Amino acid sequence: MNPYEPVADAAAAVPPAASAPKVAGMRVLVTGGAGFIGSHIVAALAARGHEPVVLDALLPAAHAVPPDSPPPGAAAFFHEDVRNGEAVGRALRGVTAVCHQAAMVGLGKDMADTPAYVGCNDLGTAELLAAMAREGVPDLVLAGSMVVYGEGRYDCVRHGRVIPGPRAADDLAAGRFEPPCPHCGADLRPGLVTEDAPADPRSVYAATKLAQEHLASAWARATGGRAVSLRYHNVYGPGMPRDTPYAGVASYFRSALARGRAPRVFEDGGQRRDYVHVRVVAAANVLALEAIAGRPGGSFRAYNTGSGTPHTVGDLAAALATASGGPAPVVTGEFRLGDVRHVTASSARLREELGWRPDVEFTAGVTEFARARLRGGEEVTAP
Repeated sequence: MNPYEPVADAAAAVPPAASAPKVAGMRVLVTGGAGFIGSHIVAALAARGHEPVVLDALLPAAHAVPPDSPPPGAAAFFHEDVRNGEAVGRALRGVTAVCHQAAMVGLGKDMADTPAYVGCNDLGTAELLAAMAREGVPDLVLAGSMVVYGEGRYDCVRHGRVIPGPRAADDLAAGRFEPPCPHCGADLRPGLVTEDAPADPRSVYAATKLAQEHLASAWARATGGRAVSLRYHNVYGPGMPRDTPYAGVASYFRSALARGRAPRVFEDGGQRRDYVHVRVVAAANVLALEAIAGRPGGSFRAYNTGSGTPHTVGDLAAALATASGGPAPVVTGEFRLGDVRHVTASSARLREELGWRPDVEFTAGVTEFARARLRGGEEVTAP
């Protein structure tokens, strides 16, 4: 197979934006472009007629088995770390926009991960932005994250919209997983969080993702550039890394089922999330890159990027088990401090301003994922 040939279904995942016509022939640097989400973005850009350039350090946390060729659709590949400003500058030559995906992701294992998160995510972003300023590259689409919100939106019958504090370890150990109203202790009703919600990062990873947005906004003001942050919700799909503490829960469940084991579901499985397919996220990146050129200079805009249809962690585990013909999930009651209970998105802004339409429904997407190859993993053959 030609490693520069785009995947066949990438074009279908990129509908035209309602507010911006197609911009042909952009040369786009995709940092982290050999990774899970980045490689799908590269393929979608190529299918849309753009010229993606990939810069990726191929770190072991994301590439337990390094790829033996550039991602499909890549016009050029730089095996470099985004923290190397000189290397980033070389990759930026001739580039008109940047899609910044390079990051250390996930909740991590413990506080010992802090320097690595800050180095990869914040120092790496700072080096990229400095190089963009030197090279005169005006447009940036950033891989943001819903983790900047902490807990999602909650309403109390008596007190209306409230922001619960972090859940206490004693409550979690006793099986009290739902955050109570901070004023009266009553049960809360979770809802969809919007981009106007206050930031409340509750992990080192979340703090670095918020810092990336602040850096991008400061860069835009200082240089007259244009920046967009796509706040991804729970992205899943083909090519996820397997068996790593930095992968999402979808990868953990899928890896367990590939070995014939039951997925282990933390808490009571009732945690609400917004699972969005990776091709849909790639489409959002292409739309944002095409739309951003028409924005005024010095601008920054954040967009939730989710399916808009919440499902619980238990729903995901059960759907994967069914699709793969594997054992039913086991609800363990275990928990991790720093995890939030519910966070689901309203992606109305992305729909209304860019004409984005998620076109991979949950059951269909999970069924495909149950049979897809993980990064460094084996196929699952469903009965």
